[in-house]
Amino acid sequence: MPIVFARSTTIHSHPSYIDAGIKHIRDTVMPALADIEGCLGMSLLVDRDSGRCIATSSWRDEESLRASEGPVQNLRDTAAEIFHGTTEVSRWDIAVMHRDHHSERGACCRVTWIKTEPAHMDRGVDMWKMAALPKMEELDGFCSASLMLDHAAGRGVSSLTFDSAEAMERNRERVDSIRDETVREANAEVLDTCEFELAIAHLHVPEMA
Repeated sequence: MPIVFARSTTIHSHPSYIDAGIKHIRDTVMPALADIEGCLGMSLLVDRDSGRCIATSSWRDEESLRASEGPVQNLRDTAAEIFHGTTEVSRWDIAVMHRDHHSERGACCRVTWIKTEPAHMDRGVDMWKMAALPKMEELDGFCSASLMLDHAAGRGVSSLTFDSAEAMERNRERVDSIRDETVREANAEVLDTCEFELAIAHLHVPEMA
């Protein structure tokens, strides 16, 4: 199965500019990305309380990801101005993408960043796929789940999408339990967990389980 790559830009925005930023991403950034060779799509997560937003673009292969750095840098700089924020960039390969169904308006995501020794990453992926994912699929309101990795840094990010904020809240304790058990078995460490509104859902990554 070919590996799909991703680039995430975390924008630390002023909360009052988030709506303007969403409009800019939808009206300007998405059409510009669509014209860049190898881009498959993008998503945008927003936390209106903290101002933390994450724009993720997906790429057909590593060559496309690298070749796009220049044009995407220009888009990123302009977006930062619209959001009145600063940016941080991460690059990933997408290890798992599983959908029960496509998300609709009102969907929300619970995102967890983890760290482990690079030598333990394959075991971590196996644990996530074989132990955590089947339990996630049973959750009421489950929409989709993904796992992205930075092998060199020993970092990963898991995203779990629910149909609504209510469904995400209803399952919070159960998700915490699944996360903690998986992280413990995988010899990993949780760096952060955050909940977001899924403002734009057009990542277009094929099923990878």
